Amino acid sequence: MLTQIKFGTSGWRAVMAEEFTFANVRRAVGGIARYVVSQKPKGARVIVGRDPRFLGETFCAMAAEILAKQGITPLVVAEPAPTPAFAHAVIQNKADGVINFTASHNPPEYNGIKFSTSDGCPALPEVTKKIEAEILAGDAAAGDAPPSVAEAATPPAKETLDPKPAYMKRLAEIVDLDVIRKAGLRVAFDPMWGSARGYSDELLRGVGLQVATVHDNRDVLFGGHAPEPDDHLLEDLRKKMRETGAQIGIATDGDADRFGIVDADGTFLQPNYVIAILFDYLVESRGWKNGVAKSVATTNLINALAQAHGVELHETPVGFKYIGELIMQDKIAIGGEESAGLSIRHHVPEKDGVLAGLLCCEAVARRGKSLGEQLKTICNQVGSYFPQRQNFRLTPEVKGKFTEKLRQDPREFCGHPVSQVVRTDGLKLVFSDGSWVCYRLSGTEPVVRVYSEARSEKGLEKLSTAAKAWIFE
Repeated sequence: MLTQIKFGTSGWRAVMAEEFTFANVRRAVGGIARYVVSQKPKGARVIVGRDPRFLGETFCAMAAEILAKQGITPLVVAEPAPTPAFAHAVIQNKADGVINFTASHNPPEYNGIKFSTSDGCPALPEVTKKIEAEILAGDAAAGDAPPSVAEAATPPAKETLDPKPAYMKRLAEIVDLDVIRKAGLRVAFDPMWGSARGYSDELLRGVGLQVATVHDNRDVLFGGHAPEPDDHLLEDLRKKMRETGAQIGIATDGDADRFGIVDADGTFLQPNYVIAILFDYLVESRGWKNGVAKSVATTNLINALAQAHGVELHETPVGFKYIGELIMQDKIAIGGEESAGLSIRHHVPEKDGVLAGLLCCEAVARRGKSLGEQLKTICNQVGSYFPQRQNFRLTPEVKGKFTEKLRQDPREFCGHPVSQVVRTDGLKLVFSDGSWVCYRLSGTEPVVRVYSEARSEKGLEKLSTAAKAWIFE
């Protein structure tokens, strides 16, 4: 029986040699190719690229061949590149989509396919459903064998593309490198063996700054762990900061769409706080007050800042595609998710970890204060917020009962009255003191993601305990 290929919020991901096989990659790319042809029967062009994972070059070559047989010109990127660079390239080159072989921040045994549409946005659910239908149609036509792709009369020759120069030029236009240069900021950078190698550091060194880099070589095993710029995986970056006296540490994940920021004193800044700081900074430095967007699971510190600045707030479902649409409509100055994704006005409608790190450098340089000091100033103005995310695995029995519970509108939660029920994505319960808890069931594994936020550390501890108890009671 063939594996069912499902595209989630960031494409299709699976373990290599289990579900991510040559046969299944052919099926997935074949489905994408047929979808592209259905939208543009002649003259379509699709960018094909990858992160540094194992066999990435082979998968790109395979995809290029399948696309060409369908009459689509493949624009093949030879070296690993950041996901936001692909988003910029598809818009600039007026291409019809991007097939990016990446599993982002997932562990090294995973690989995946991200498909982005011609607007640079991650494919929306209506697009991925059509692709999944094309995959099933190909399966039905071929029986249990991998579907063959109808050959074009004269397959177009593949072309090569280097997205780096144009993307770097764009970053230099939207980040004030001159401010960073004048401040003489010392920076440490960790690309985590990923796609941003030679991007963030090269741009800063280009204006004469000292940048110390760690993990600046290709390692398909990413040091033996997930290429995720999270607190516990940034010790080498902290060490390099201490050695060089760096005032800020910036990191990116495997495909450079996510960021990790370490402050001058070695403190890891939660992505929730980074988004809030940069929102406040962009209002101050750019005067942008057209709007701000955050996912339903992201800190309400952004809500408080939006109110203080007189800026319209957009709260979206989880998935950056929804924020990307608001960027394309120029409705927001910045949009972000607590899972370390953000982008800004006049830039790509896709998460950009490279941009996030550079903007943090700019904020530190211009304000002359560490990010921690900037956060303290913000909290003195609008109050403190303490967010947290936890994952809990569920047995089939518990999942069944809890799924039913999520359909209800509870009036109380562990003895506390619920003041608002939000169903933008999952179930979010808001309480009178401004604290809240949000539950989202994973679509791929028996896990519930629990997001909690309180106005004090003690309050968060109580809320977190109650949030867990509510699942299993």
